[in-house]
Order: sequence, then C-alpha cells, then structure tokens
Amino acid sequence: LEHIVITSVDRDDLPDGGAGQFVKVIEELRRTTPQTTIEILTPDFRGKMQAAVEAIVAAGPDVYNHNLETVPRLYPTIRPGARYYASLRLLETVKRLDPTIFTKSGVMVGLGEERMEIHQVMDDMRSADIDFLTMGQYLQPTRKHAEVKSFVTPDEFKAFERTALSKGFLIV
Repeated sequence: LEHIVITSVDRDDLPDGGAGQFVKVIEELRRTTPQTTIEILTPDFRGKMQAAVEAIVAAGPDVYNHNLETVPRLYPTIRPGARYYASLRLLETVKRLDPTIFTKSGVMVGLGEERMEIHQVMDDMRSADIDFLTMGQYLQPTRKHAEVKSFVTPDEFKAFERTALSKGFLIV
C-alpha cells in the first residue's frame, strides 16, 4: 500500500478514547510497511483530547485528519454532540506538537450553509494551520437524518477550490 487511512467510531467507553488503538496500528504499519504513508481520521476524544492527541502525534502519522463536517451555525442540529471550536483546537494542537504532520479537515455542503459561512470555516481552518481541505456533497442516509437543502454544482465546487487554494490550503 502506498497510502492508508485509519479511522474509527467514537470510543468514549475507553479511558483514552481509543487513542491507544491508533498508536498500535501506526506502530505496526511503520514496522511492516515503512514506505506507506499513514493518515488517521480521529474523533474529537471528548474530554481526553490532550493526552490522546499527544500519544497519536508521538506515533508519527503523516496526516492527521479530523472533520469539522459543517459550519458552526449548523452544529446544534447536524453535530449536536460535538463542538466546532474544540475540533479546531484539536487540529491546532497537532500542528503545535509536530509542525511536520500535515493536518486535514473536511466539510459537507448542501445542509443549508451559506457560501460566506463556508469561506469563514476556511479562514478558521487556516488560522488553525490546517493544510488539506476536503469538501463533499451531503446526501441524506436515512429519513431520520437531516434533509439535503441544496445540491452544489461542479462549478460551485471549483469556485470553493479556487477560494481555498487562495487562502493557503496545500490540497483541496
């Protein structure tokens, strides 16, 4: 494998929030396939962030990903258990601990966010020194989930890409 992404569900039931599992997988991959670049996609480690992030950063992933998912205004309905600024701080902490690790975050569009709100999220991400940005169209997985408010066109995605690159993201 040239590149691998390691992710998990939230593990609030574990004392370290599951950070130890990320560390074990990173260490084993480094031992068995040292040429593979490693990206991790973590939860926010509610209340256990500092120790969890420190342990994972020490294990040396190449990319540390944690998705913001949406704009702050929509957090109460789209991500009621998460906190926007805590997620930003998590990624900012990664960069402070090891500036050589690339940081990455993603947002979904089509949930009712305004274009300027997405631009503000980009600014917030760059203020936290996030390197890579992913954006995707939200699709309603079940009737119990939020409805799709709009479909973003390929031209609109291109415009977001140009804006993000102009703000300093390395990859969009």
